[in-house]
Amino acid sequence: MPQKRIAPLIVALVACLLAVQTTARPQTGQQPAAVFKAPDAIDFRSANIMSEGVRMHAELFSLKTLAGKQLPTIIQAHGWGGTAAGFRRDAIDLANAGYLVIDFDYRGWGESDSRLILAGSAAVKKEGGKLTAEVTEVREVVDPLDMVTDWFNAIHWAMGEPMVDKNRIGLRGSSYSGGHVVYVAARDPRVKAIVSQVGSLDSRPRAVSIAGTASDQVKLAYDEATKRARGEIGYPAPRARVIGNLQGAPIRDHLLLYAPVEDAAKLKTCAALFIVAEKEELFDNNDHAKAAYDRMTGPKKYVVVPGITHYGIYTTQREPAIKMAIEWFDQYLKK
Repeated sequence: MPQKRIAPLIVALVACLLAVQTTARPQTGQQPAAVFKAPDAIDFRSANIMSEGVRMHAELFSLKTLAGKQLPTIIQAHGWGGTAAGFRRDAIDLANAGYLVIDFDYRGWGESDSRLILAGSAAVKKEGGKLTAEVTEVREVVDPLDMVTDWFNAIHWAMGEPMVDKNRIGLRGSSYSGGHVVYVAARDPRVKAIVSQVGSLDSRPRAVSIAGTASDQVKLAYDEATKRARGEIGYPAPRARVIGNLQGAPIRDHLLLYAPVEDAAKLKTCAALFIVAEKEELFDNNDHAKAAYDRMTGPKKYVVVPGITHYGIYTTQREPAIKMAIEWFDQYLKK
């Protein structure tokens, strides 16, 4: 599907990758970082993280009284269609508990820039290592493989931050990113503890219904992948809703490749807390967090929050959930 945001840009080439810093454009109703005011006790600042040549927006929170010290660090990002601004209350709570907190927006979401592709057969002018061309942003689509790559790059960036204690790194994810933290921690030994709340850990058709039967879903995913590879279709429109009321259409063939539930067995030393909603309505906990918990051999805990559906973790049970997360990180990052 063609994108609407097409404009002539001058794009610097580095190893023939297209990337550009564009004007930040939060679309979640949240304040942009430039005008957000944290509580007086909290040091808040923005940062830029480069992920595969694209600038990601990040937000850092810590207590002013801990300025200049190396701190245990928690990296967060939201799930399907969420942005860093939506985690600010949680970030402030974690910072008040003595952590440096790094929230970030995935490429193409929130205040981050986007990957760019050439717009059709538009003329390209090359001069001095630069291009002048008409391009299209890949913006506000859901690609789990891109998302976990952004997580890895956020960790890489953190390792160069003076306040980060490199030996005490934790990850916290919610909903779709509750699976991302398992995927990443299973592959990066620098991660010592994770919290996965109301996590979706398997995007294959048997776990997430997109359209029709499982065989229909697979056929649709592969048909779209073939058409995209042959240039017959582009990327979905920004913030398209094709799965319930979730914002952001998926890159379906990448969903077929994404099943962090199967990576849980690799978490042998990383401590993992799984928090689930008793009345989860979007997927079966037994196929997701419970299956991951059962496969783990390292430090682990599984908590069922009674009486709530998926989104209750962000409303009535937000404070108990962040309290559990703090207690978990205290146990494994403050030894």
